[in-house]
Amino acid sequence: MSGHAPVMLAEMLAALAPRAGGVYCDATFGGGGYAGAILDAAACTLWAIDRDPDAIERGAALLARHPGRLHLIEGKFGDIIALLREAGVSRLDGVVLDLGVSSFQLDEPARGFSFRADGPLDMRMGRMGPTAADLVNTLPERMLADTLHELGEERRARAIARAIVAARAEAPITTTARLAAIIRGVVPPDRSGIDPATRSFQALRIRVNDELGEVARALEGAARLLAPGGRLVVVAFHSLEDRLVKHFMAEAAGRAPAPSRHDPAGLRRRAAPGWRLLTPRALRPGEAEIAANPRARSARLRALERLAPVAEDAGTEESFAR
Repeated sequence: MSGHAPVMLAEMLAALAPRAGGVYCDATFGGGGYAGAILDAAACTLWAIDRDPDAIERGAALLARHPGRLHLIEGKFGDIIALLREAGVSRLDGVVLDLGVSSFQLDEPARGFSFRADGPLDMRMGRMGPTAADLVNTLPERMLADTLHELGEERRARAIARAIVAARAEAPITTTARLAAIIRGVVPPDRSGIDPATRSFQALRIRVNDELGEVARALEGAARLLAPGGRLVVVAFHSLEDRLVKHFMAEAAGRAPAPSRHDPAGLRRRAAPGWRLLTPRALRPGEAEIAANPRARSARLRALERLAPVAEDAGTEESFAR
């Protein structure tokens, strides 16, 4: 599909290893790049989830190409268990998550994700809930600074929050261009060439869409749905998201650090892991892909395979990670 270049596509397919007759889920449908590749790779069934109604609408062409094999569901990927169970699906042979904002969302000024073209300060991946404009115009200064620092890792978060509060006292901040100008007035350009507004926009987007919460819920949900031999493949672009994925997979595969010898928990025998880590280190895109698609630069791919039968009582992360 035009406007969308799926990142690390070959690596994703190798890690997921779709097979004929399998049932898979692309929980972040987006532009349909991964979904189309999975369906082309094997005579399998694919369930695709996206909270963005525009993405579901764009999927019509792919539906026509794969009648009866592709099923689209509008919803949040953090609700993967409820969404699939409602559709009658209780087990999967593979799940893929391509985290973050899609190229379509970034390239459409009306969605308000990017400062590269002026548009309304929205940033919602769906159509519900508070917008980025709501946050920058109503959050107390300290809470705004904490958001920019924690979710954007912005070192000048307090100064930016102070400038935003002063600016909104004059007039509400409603456009991406005005917010970007306020941030650039506080944060000088650096040698990296990254726009000074990048980290703040990223932080607001993550908060508007509760992206870290969605990732945590999706990882847990996917793990509960995977059958023995099933694989979870995650591509992350943001360090906070990748950290969540890394820790989740390490814990599942029994690679979490052992307790201190002074901790009584260290005396207990550790249960054998029910998962195999397919990527001891995250895979990175090659130089050719980065040259062709600069947005791929920060991508990290991690994959995990279920080894043991799924426990009936999977009420906690610990129970399904073993």
